[in-house]
Amino acid sequence: MKILVLNGPSLNLLGTREPHLYGTATLAEIEQGLVAVGAELGVTVSCRQSNHEGELIDVIHAARGGADGIIINAGAYSHTSLALKDALAAVAIPYAEVHLTNIYAREPERRHSTLSAGARAVLCGFGAPGYELALRGLVAALRA
Repeated sequence: MKILVLNGPSLNLLGTREPHLYGTATLAEIEQGLVAVGAELGVTVSCRQSNHEGELIDVIHAARGGADGIIINAGAYSHTSLALKDALAAVAIPYAEVHLTNIYAREPERRHSTLSAGARAVLCGFGAPGYELALRGLVAALRA
């Protein structure tokens, strides 16, 4: 089984970007942890990050036929991007949406996600451990 972990804009700055909101774990640390958990679960985890919407869409399209599931934290694009929603729908790969913060307790513009309606699950507010929860949950759902 292959799982793609896809991160959107400004997530490359984790660890230094507003640590009071997003924590001190870097994206590299989160990704290393996911690869290790994937090995424990017997799945291959590959990780990508981009600050560019079109590149994220290209990665989603390329995952068709190659990934069994996607974990996505689209960052601010979660709240605005119909294009990412459409790309995820087009490839029909089950996905889990992750947010480090509880988006429902944030500013009004962050309280809605264009991606959540199509997601197998949405995890928000657990910080970096939310990625591992999403991975374990998605793998379990795909194996069921």
